[in-house]
Amino acid sequence: MDYQILMNKAEELSKKAYAPYSEFRVGACILTANDKIFTGCNFENSSYGLSICAERNAAGAAVAGGETKFKAIAVYSPNMENCYPCGACRQVLHEFECDDGIDIILKDKNGLNVRKLKEIFPDGFRL
Repeated sequence: MDYQILMNKAEELSKKAYAPYSEFRVGACILTANDKIFTGCNFENSSYGLSICAERNAAGAAVAGGETKFKAIAVYSPNMENCYPCGACRQVLHEFECDDGIDIILKDKNGLNVRKLKEIFPDGFRL
């Protein structure tokens, strides 16, 4: 799969984000082991703890679609380059890694950057 396709979808979803408090819009696009694509955007709440990140929103959509193994996720925000997943999202993604791990796809002015989740989150928790 061309990772630019995933990034384009993440960019598209960032426009749908509900971020009236932080104005920090994020879109995410997950590619599953079965080559299915799921997307999500962040949405905030007046009670900040109830807000949901784009990555977890996309992961929830994938799980609701019957998918629990992820190959890649593109994350995009117009607010910053290389918008990495937060710690909570890294832990959630760790739960659904394929054997080869998850590629984290980011974007800056030079194009796409791909990192492995294991690089940016080496010791995730799992029961």
